[in-house]
Order: sequence, then structure tokens, then C-alpha cells
Amino acid sequence: MRLLRPDSKPTAPANPPGGGSAPAGAGAGEFDAIFRSCVGDVHSYAFALLRDRAAAEDVTAIAFERLFRARGRLDAGRGSPRALLFTIARNAALDELRRRARRPVADAAPDERADARAEEEFAQVERRAFVAGALATLRPRERELVLLKFHGQLSNAELARALGISETNAATRLHRALTHLRGACTTEREHAA
Repeated sequence: MRLLRPDSKPTAPANPPGGGSAPAGAGAGEFDAIFRSCVGDVHSYAFALLRDRAAAEDVTAIAFERLFRARGRLDAGRGSPRALLFTIARNAALDELRRRARRPVADAAPDERADARAEEEFAQVERRAFVAGALATLRPRERELVLLKFHGQLSNAELARALGISETNAATRLHRALTHLRGACTTEREHAA
């Protein structure tokens, strides 16, 4: 069920999942454009939540398949296809986390450093490690908010719809989560020094 090749370059499926050729009311090019513009962000979001590349690829595939199946029900008044895609990805990732909670699974070590191929990438990997370490210290709901906002690039209104809360509540929770994240980043840097 993987959409990503081992070289991690996004490729659109020849025939979108679920059969057919394109979202209702949209050409094949529009679904392809959504896929190409969002696949990396959806995968990054899922990987940040799950910390497992294979599971993140499965969640990414599920999200695009479900978006394709829901194409006839898309309503621009309720949000963008990108926002719906991240809502679907969130639900699929939470389902995976629930499955994991029911069965013990050995933790996989992050392999971001192994993926680095050049020195300039090392600095970026190091910064990501600080942020990942800081994210890991947040409560799951706070971590989820930050990931949806920045990986999903959702507006506060879209974030509120994805979480089923008011926009004001979403903004307040996001502010608190970012405050905690900043503090955790500072702590991570101090421990590394």
C-alpha cells in the first residue's frame, strides 16, 4: 500500500486509489497536483507522529486513497482538500497509535542521521533533532497541534475543524503548545551544550 518508492521521491499513482481517473468535478491533473504538493508534508507529519517510516508511508497511502474516495463530497466551504487530507491522515495515524497501544512493539531508532549524505545536511539534521527531542517532551495533544499546524500547514480554522473544536480554542491551545515547545527547545539545547 506504499505510495513512496525507496528513494523517497513522491510519485503519483498511475490510477488514483479506489479506481476511476480523477476527483469528481476535477481533472486528473488536479488530483495529481494535490498529490505532488502534499505527499511530502503528509508523510513528514505521519512520520513525526508515528516515528516509523513504513507506518508513515501506509498512513500517507490511506490518506490519499480516502481523499480520492471522498472526492464527490468535497465542499470548498468546509475547507481545502489539503485540510481534509490532513484530517484524514490524522485519523489514520491515531488509528495506528491505538493499534500499537493494544500490542507491544519495539521502538525503532530514528534513522535521520543515517539519511544525511552531506555536511550541510548535518546541521539541518541536528536542528531537527533538537525540535524532535523537544516535540517528544510535549503532551500528545500539544504535539499533534504543532504537527498539524506546521506539517499540515493548516489555518487555525482548518485546525479547529480537524480537531472538532472552536477556532478560538484551537488558537489558544496552539499558543500554549508553542510556548511549551520553545521552552523544551531551550532545555534540549542546554543539555546538548
